[in-house]
Formats: sequence, structure tokens, C-alpha cells
Amino acid sequence: ERTQPASHHVFNQAFLSSFSLCVCPANSSLSVSVDTKAVLPCPPDTPTALVVTWTISPRDQPPCTRAHRRDNNETSERNCTDARISWESRPDQNPALQIDPVAITHDGCYRCEVAAADGLFGHTYYLRVLVPPKVTLFRGINGTVVCRAAAGKPSAQIFWTPEGDCDTEEEPLGNGTVTVESKCHWEDLQVSNVSCSVSHVTGNKSLFLELETGDQLSLNLTILYITSSISVALVIAGSIWLWRIGCCRYSVMLFLQFYWARRGKVYGIDGVELIC
Repeated sequence: ERTQPASHHVFNQAFLSSFSLCVCPANSSLSVSVDTKAVLPCPPDTPTALVVTWTISPRDQPPCTRAHRRDNNETSERNCTDARISWESRPDQNPALQIDPVAITHDGCYRCEVAAADGLFGHTYYLRVLVPPKVTLFRGINGTVVCRAAAGKPSAQIFWTPEGDCDTEEEPLGNGTVTVESKCHWEDLQVSNVSCSVSHVTGNKSLFLELETGDQLSLNLTILYITSSISVALVIAGSIWLWRIGCCRYSVMLFLQFYWARRGKVYGIDGVELIC
């Protein structure tokens, strides 16, 4: 009975293994930010290697297998549909795998196996994709201030300066990202400004917001009242002046009616004689 050469047997076994799920006993973990490029080396690169095989098992997806047979420079793949995952260069020179660009869906196990004349070698990576959150700070209702770290992976941590009466909630978004929202108020404190600090593995960020204290709010209301009173006095004085110089009385009344209507008061002009 004719038997296949050892290299053919190893190559066939590499593709049969593509149907097995990756248990992922990771030799190393690799954290990569989304939308960047990741390169996964395949150690060891031995000159006696016959076949190099990558088994790619992203989270919640069927495994894909890429293999290269060095003696005849043959490259094959099985069940691989993601064009962002490929050999970094020529696999006969460098068997490293690249992901460009990295997406959230690339979380998972990546195992490289080298079948050589002196044995079978392998290395498994557990790839974790990081997503920086979008941080915002704004005024909420009832005097609260809201700090939001949206769609981060993993979830962010929020800290306030000064500390207040705060309520923090997390909302998983279903794709592995999490939105964290913290609401605070400082009812019994004279706080003029606050800062929200967001801590995340991709980097930290702080935002600041200026608040109005009770005294400042009273001062602003007083200024607004005085300004409104002066405006009313000027409008009345201008109307009387127009009346006295013989302008159209009907036009003046229309002007006054429009002004008071805007301020919530309506005065009728029935019986006004048109004198121009």
C-alpha cells in the first residue's frame, strides 16, 4: 500500500484541526486598541519547519485556518472570510499574522502551530480588543451634573472632584462595550466648579464644568430684573416721543400692542383714529 509522504500527512492534519474549537490555553495575552494594526509572531521559526498553521477563533465565530507548506511554497485556507486578517508578509519568509485594522469582533484565540522534523511547536494568543470611551460632561435636571463615558471596552471608572452625592450606573451595549454614567449634585456645598475624571486602560481624561453658587445665581437674577426694567422704561419713553412728534398714532399703538403681547399682555386698539 502506497503511503503519503510525512509532509502531506502533516498538511492534511492541519486542515482537519480547523473543525475543532479553540479551548484557548493562552501562552500570552495581547491587548490592542480598536482601529489599529496588530501583528502576532509565530514562534519558534525553525529552519526545519514543514508546515505552519494558524487557527483563528474569534469570539462567537467559527474558526478559520490558514496554513503554509514550505517545501513547495503552498498556501491554503479554510473558512476564512475576514479580509482584515492575513499573513503579515510572505509566509515562507515570515509566518506572522496581521490584523489591520483591528475591530471589536476580533476578540478571541489565535494559535500558531509549526510542524517540523524535530517535533510540533505551538503558541496561543488571547487577543483582547480595547475601545476608548467617549467622555462628556453636562448639566442634568434638578441641578445635577452628568459625566458619561460611552461605549468603552472594558468599562471605565468615573471620579468626581469635589466628591458629591453621586449615583453611577453601567449599561452593557451588547457588542462588548459598556456605557458608564455618573450623576452628582452638591446641594449643601458652595461649589463653584467640578471636575469629572475618567480612568480607562486606553488613557485617562478629565473634564471641568463651572457651576453657579446660590449667591452668584441671586446676583444674576438681580441683574436680569434691572435690565428688563430699563428696557421697559426705554420702550415707553420712545413711544411717547414718537407720539409727540406727530408720528402715526396707529403705528405707535400697533408697536405697543406687539411689545406687550410678547410680554404676556394684550391691549386692544379698537376706536383708534388713524392720524398721519
